[in-house]
Amino acid sequence: MSYKPDESFENRREYSRVEAYIPFDIRVVPPEEHKAVYSRVSGDTTLEFASLPEIEDKSLAEWFKMINAKLDLMTSMLSLQREGFCSLPVQCVNISGGGVSFSSQKKYEMGDILEIRMILSMLRSVALYIYGKVVQVRSQGEDHQICVKYVAMDDEIREEIIQFVFHRERQIIREKRR
Repeated sequence: MSYKPDESFENRREYSRVEAYIPFDIRVVPPEEHKAVYSRVSGDTTLEFASLPEIEDKSLAEWFKMINAKLDLMTSMLSLQREGFCSLPVQCVNISGGGVSFSSQKKYEMGDILEIRMILSMLRSVALYIYGKVVQVRSQGEDHQICVKYVAMDDEIREEIIQFVFHRERQIIREKRR
Protein backbone atom coordinates (compact mmCIF):
# COMPACT_ATOMS: atom_id res chain seq x y z
CA MET A 1 0.00 0.00 0.00
CA SER A 2 1.57 3.28 -1.06
CA TYR A 3 0.92 6.69 0.41
CA LYS A 4 -1.13 9.01 -1.75
CA PRO A 5 -1.40 12.63 -0.60
CA ASP A 6 -4.85 14.08 -0.17
CA GLU A 7 -5.29 16.17 -3.31
CA SER A 8 -7.96 18.31 -1.65
CA PHE A 9 -5.38 19.59 0.86
CA GLU A 10 -4.29 23.09 -0.02
CA ASN A 11 -1.12 24.58 1.43
CA ARG A 12 -1.95 28.27 1.55
CA ARG A 13 1.52 29.38 2.68
CA GLU A 14 3.75 30.59 -0.10
CA TYR A 15 6.58 31.75 2.21
CA SER A 16 8.05 30.68 5.54
CA ARG A 17 7.00 32.86 8.42
CA VAL A 18 8.46 33.59 11.81
CA GLU A 19 7.73 35.67 14.90
CA ALA A 20 10.23 38.38 15.72
CA TYR A 21 10.55 41.53 17.79
CA ILE A 22 11.50 44.36 15.45
CA PRO A 23 11.34 48.17 15.37
CA PHE A 24 7.97 48.65 13.65
CA ASP A 25 5.49 51.46 13.01
CA ILE A 26 2.40 51.92 10.85
CA ARG A 27 0.36 54.65 9.24
CA VAL A 28 -2.73 54.40 7.06
CA VAL A 29 -2.03 55.68 3.56
CA PRO A 30 -4.72 58.17 2.49
CA PRO A 31 -6.53 57.26 -0.76
CA GLU A 32 -4.94 60.15 -2.68
CA GLU A 33 -1.48 58.57 -2.07
CA HIS A 34 -2.40 54.99 -3.10
CA LYS A 35 -1.03 55.27 -6.63
CA ALA A 36 2.34 56.57 -5.41
CA VAL A 37 3.19 53.77 -2.94
CA TYR A 38 6.18 51.56 -3.64
CA SER A 39 8.21 49.61 -1.07
CA ARG A 40 11.81 50.70 -0.70
CA VAL A 41 14.89 50.67 1.46
CA SER A 42 15.23 53.83 3.57
CA GLY A 43 17.67 56.28 2.05
CA ASP A 44 18.06 54.08 -1.01
CA THR A 45 19.30 56.35 -3.75
CA THR A 46 21.51 55.55 -6.64
CA LEU A 47 24.20 58.04 -7.44
CA GLU A 48 26.39 57.74 -10.48
CA PHE A 49 29.92 59.01 -10.18
CA ALA A 50 32.51 59.25 -12.87
CA SER A 51 35.19 56.63 -12.50
CA LEU A 52 37.75 57.64 -9.97
CA PRO A 53 41.38 57.16 -10.88
CA GLU A 54 43.15 54.10 -9.51
CA ILE A 55 45.43 54.84 -6.58
CA GLU A 56 48.73 53.05 -6.95
CA ASP A 57 49.72 53.35 -3.28
CA LYS A 58 47.95 50.30 -1.74
CA SER A 59 47.99 51.60 1.84
CA LEU A 60 46.58 54.98 0.75
CA ALA A 61 43.88 53.18 -1.26
CA GLU A 62 42.93 51.14 1.85
CA TRP A 63 42.72 54.32 3.95
CA PHE A 64 40.42 55.92 1.37
CA LYS A 65 38.27 52.78 1.30
CA MET A 66 37.97 52.84 5.11
CA ILE A 67 37.11 56.56 5.16
CA ASN A 68 34.52 55.99 2.43
CA ALA A 69 32.91 53.16 4.44
CA LYS A 70 32.74 55.38 7.53
CA LEU A 71 31.16 58.21 5.53
CA ASP A 72 28.60 55.78 4.11
CA LEU A 73 27.74 54.57 7.62
CA MET A 74 27.39 58.12 8.96
CA THR A 75 25.21 59.15 6.02
CA SER A 76 23.03 56.09 6.54
CA MET A 77 22.68 56.79 10.28
CA LEU A 78 21.73 60.42 9.62
CA SER A 79 19.16 59.31 7.07
CA LEU A 80 17.63 56.82 9.53
CA GLN A 81 17.49 59.47 12.23
CA ARG A 82 15.94 62.06 9.90
CA GLU A 83 13.27 59.58 8.79
CA GLY A 84 12.40 58.60 12.37
CA PHE A 85 13.66 55.01 12.23
CA CYS A 86 15.79 55.48 15.37
CA SER A 87 12.70 56.01 17.53
CA LEU A 88 10.47 53.20 16.24
CA PRO A 89 8.76 51.16 18.96
CA VAL A 90 9.72 47.47 19.10
CA GLN A 91 6.82 45.13 18.45
CA CYS A 92 6.26 41.40 18.05
CA VAL A 93 5.22 40.60 14.49
CA ASN A 94 4.69 37.46 12.46
CA ILE A 95 6.53 38.13 9.21
CA SER A 96 7.04 36.36 5.89
CA GLY A 97 7.91 37.18 2.31
CA GLY A 98 4.22 37.58 1.53
CA GLY A 99 2.94 39.63 4.43
CA VAL A 100 3.00 40.50 8.09
CA SER A 101 0.58 40.23 10.99
CA PHE A 102 0.65 42.09 14.29
CA SER A 103 -1.45 42.98 17.32
CA SER A 104 -2.83 46.48 17.54
CA GLN A 105 -4.94 48.55 19.89
CA LYS A 106 -6.11 50.42 16.80
CA LYS A 107 -8.57 48.61 14.56
CA TYR A 108 -7.70 48.89 10.90
CA GLU A 109 -10.32 48.27 8.23
CA MET A 110 -10.27 45.57 5.57
CA GLY A 111 -8.73 47.01 2.42
CA ASP A 112 -6.78 49.77 4.20
CA ILE A 113 -3.39 50.41 2.62
CA LEU A 114 -0.73 50.69 5.32
CA GLU A 115 2.76 52.14 5.22
CA ILE A 116 4.97 50.04 7.47
CA ARG A 117 8.36 51.27 8.60
CA MET A 118 10.56 48.55 10.03
CA ILE A 119 14.16 47.64 10.67
CA LEU A 120 15.31 44.09 10.00
CA SER A 121 18.55 43.18 11.77
CA MET A 122 20.79 40.41 10.51
CA LEU A 123 24.51 40.71 9.91
CA ARG A 124 23.62 44.20 8.78
CA SER A 125 20.43 46.12 9.49
CA VAL A 126 18.11 47.33 6.78
CA ALA A 127 15.40 49.97 7.25
CA LEU A 128 12.39 49.44 5.00
CA TYR A 129 9.25 51.23 3.92
CA ILE A 130 6.77 48.46 3.12
CA TYR A 131 3.23 48.86 1.84
CA GLY A 132 0.47 46.37 2.36
CA LYS A 133 -3.24 45.85 2.20
CA VAL A 134 -5.21 44.74 5.28
CA VAL A 135 -6.64 41.35 4.33
CA GLN A 136 -7.88 40.15 7.71
CA VAL A 137 -8.85 41.68 11.06
CA ARG A 138 -9.55 39.46 14.08
CA SER A 139 -10.83 41.37 17.10
CA GLN A 140 -10.90 40.18 20.68
CA GLY A 141 -12.03 42.93 23.01
CA GLU A 142 -9.61 45.86 22.80
CA ASP A 143 -6.97 43.88 20.86
CA HIS A 144 -6.99 43.37 17.13
CA GLN A 145 -4.88 40.95 15.11
CA ILE A 146 -4.15 42.65 11.78
CA CYS A 147 -3.02 40.63 8.74
CA VAL A 148 -1.40 42.52 5.87
CA LYS A 149 -0.45 41.31 2.39
CA TYR A 150 2.39 43.23 0.74
CA VAL A 151 1.64 45.35 -2.32
CA ALA A 152 3.89 47.34 -4.65
CA MET A 153 7.03 45.41 -3.76
CA ASP A 154 9.90 44.33 -5.99
CA ASP A 155 11.85 41.10 -5.63
CA GLU A 156 14.88 42.78 -4.01
CA ILE A 157 12.83 44.06 -1.06
CA ARG A 158 11.01 40.73 -0.72
CA GLU A 159 14.40 38.98 -0.74
CA GLU A 160 15.57 41.17 2.19
CA ILE A 161 12.53 40.04 4.18
CA ILE A 162 13.00 36.37 3.23
CA GLN A 163 16.66 36.53 4.26
CA PHE A 164 15.60 38.00 7.60
CA VAL A 165 13.03 35.21 8.11
CA PHE A 166 15.65 32.51 7.43
CA HIS A 167 18.17 34.28 9.68
CA ARG A 168 15.57 34.38 12.48
CA GLU A 169 14.64 30.71 11.95
CA ARG A 170 18.31 29.75 12.37
CA GLN A 171 18.44 31.78 15.61
CA ILE A 172 15.37 29.98 16.95
CA ILE A 173 16.87 26.56 16.11
CA ARG A 174 20.15 27.47 17.85
CA GLU A 175 18.25 28.64 20.95
CA LYS A 176 16.28 25.38 21.11
CA ARG A 177 19.49 23.32 21.01
CA ARG A 178 20.80 24.99 24.18
